[in-house]
Amino acid sequence: MTSALVSSSNAPGAPALADDLSAVGISVLQASECSTLLQDVLKNAPDLVVIYAANPESALFKSTMAVNTLSPRPVVVFTSDPDAEKIALATRSCVHAYVVNGYSQNRLRSVMHLAQARFRYDQLIRGELTEVSQRFAERKLVDRAKGILMGARQLREEEAFRALRSTAMHTKQRIGQVSQQVIESARYAEAINRAGQLRMLSQRLVKLYALTCAGVRNSETTALFADSVGHVDANLAILARSLSKPTFGDLLDAVLTPWAQLRAALAAPALASRLVEVDRLAEQVLLRAEQLTANLEIAGFAAELRVINVAGRQRMLSQQAAKAALMGVLLSGASARAARSSLNASTAELAAGLMYLEALPLSNAEIARELGLANQAWTEFQAALAQAGTASGQDAIARLSEALLASFDRLTEHLERGMQALIR
Repeated sequence: MTSALVSSSNAPGAPALADDLSAVGISVLQASECSTLLQDVLKNAPDLVVIYAANPESALFKSTMAVNTLSPRPVVVFTSDPDAEKIALATRSCVHAYVVNGYSQNRLRSVMHLAQARFRYDQLIRGELTEVSQRFAERKLVDRAKGILMGARQLREEEAFRALRSTAMHTKQRIGQVSQQVIESARYAEAINRAGQLRMLSQRLVKLYALTCAGVRNSETTALFADSVGHVDANLAILARSLSKPTFGDLLDAVLTPWAQLRAALAAPALASRLVEVDRLAEQVLLRAEQLTANLEIAGFAAELRVINVAGRQRMLSQQAAKAALMGVLLSGASARAARSSLNASTAELAAGLMYLEALPLSNAEIARELGLANQAWTEFQAALAQAGTASGQDAIARLSEALLASFDRLTEHLERGMQALIR
């Protein structure tokens, strides 16, 4: 038996709607008011809703729209109001049969059938539109994922599509789901790379500050200094646009505060007496950038992100080691001893990171070649660190630390692009 929820006024002339529905074999579950229509529908789950309103108000149509959104079902409205605007509003508000001056017990069943037929047709059309929309959205995801794979693995478009389709079949997912995973992996990989660059740049700036104090490669150092400051600003701006503010906004803000202080300190003339304070501020930037990078790695849920983080951290360690070696000879007493201790820790961690990367199954020849170049640059850099007390040694540290940085930067970017190598 068809069940109905009834809403009718008690005004003179209003039909005995509940009695008439019962008389024609429709079970009336509850009488409802306009203000509680949605709650009553959710509670009773009727087959249809039947309403009598002599002069429908906008609140009624808001209620029928809410019913259609949260618990769709056929809605019939009987009225004596012939206003054309209300007829149009009823149509937009998901009323399936809007009957003006046509109430009759004898017509109830046919009107109910009409409303049910229109409702089923509406649901069919909505379902088809939803499917078309989903396919269109999936097509856009697939196109984006293909572009990522084509750039990362130098594939042709048809090869990239076959890789996505093969992975979808192997993992029993829709190709749109696989495409979304590729896009998300690439997004997190880029974010980790950029956040990792912030770590490196904090140390590079102190290294360059120390080189300025020592009068080493003045023009080159000045250019690198300006480039590094601009690079930090650009990365922070890109991360602010690309990262979810509710998820990562507090971590990014935590980087901005010490960076503003460090930036101000770096704007003043470089003095050896201020080197310790500049280094302290840079360490705050490093700490906050490290927290951001670690959380991005966790959020990405991909083991490959760990590899990118380690490779990116090698960039920072190369600059930290160079900074510490220079501070060890520019400073004296406890500050110099602390710098030498930092140098030992940085070089040990850098060597351990290289061992970790060498032990990985390398995904392509470019990564293997870049790792070999990084090892060669590291050997030369260690020799320069041992000569930090001489002018030639300081010059070599300035030159080789940048070469080692460039090698690790290329390696990290290769690994970032290779994130999509998990797609077979």
